[in-house]
Amino acid sequence: MAVRIPLHEGLLTSVEDEPTAQLLGGRCGRCAKLSFPAQTICPYCSADGCASVALSTIGVIEVCTTVVNRPPGYEGPLPFGFGVVELPEGIRLISRIMHPDRSRAGTAVRLVLENVHSDAEGRQVVTYAFAPEEH
Repeated sequence: MAVRIPLHEGLLTSVEDEPTAQLLGGRCGRCAKLSFPAQTICPYCSADGCASVALSTIGVIEVCTTVVNRPPGYEGPLPFGFGVVELPEGIRLISRIMHPDRSRAGTAVRLVLENVHSDAEGRQVVTYAFAPEEH
């Protein structure tokens, strides 16, 4: 099995064990707001020293669309879903949406890891996406 690495360092808690992987957000010590992705400076009040926190792996689609035309520089499969997912913590994330044919506003979703490409060293580069919960 190929070694997996995140698209960006600090994006996820783990890429080796998908069922336990979580996105990493930042919580401000001054205003207590969450931001994503995690960063040291709060984007809301400019305080320094935001703490990295693991975010929920479940959410609800707020809005989504299906992309059918290839954006510039994109070489992946078509079509793909793209939208906004709200997590229980109240934070909204822009994300890829898996199975766009089964996804619409109000659909319950779960975090999944999606392979983006292999790098020059043969490692599998992964990013996050959300997939509809199976019923």
